[in-house]
Amino acid sequence: MGERFECPENFPEENAANYVNGRFDPKAAEARRASQPSQFEVQAKLGAEVRTIAQRHRPQPKG
Repeated sequence: MGERFECPENFPEENAANYVNGRFDPKAAEARRASQPSQFEVQAKLGAEVRTIAQRHRPQPKG
């Protein structure tokens, strides 16, 4: 029983990070983790673009 907790890599099916859409698929889970940083970069660029567009179209103060 102690051996099971000493070597968690021997039991990958118990790692929730290895499940994709409720199925045990460690290869797909690894691919998802590898693509995640690039998705964050794309989202950050899009957010910056939206802020720039909003600033350009902000009503100018009269005066």
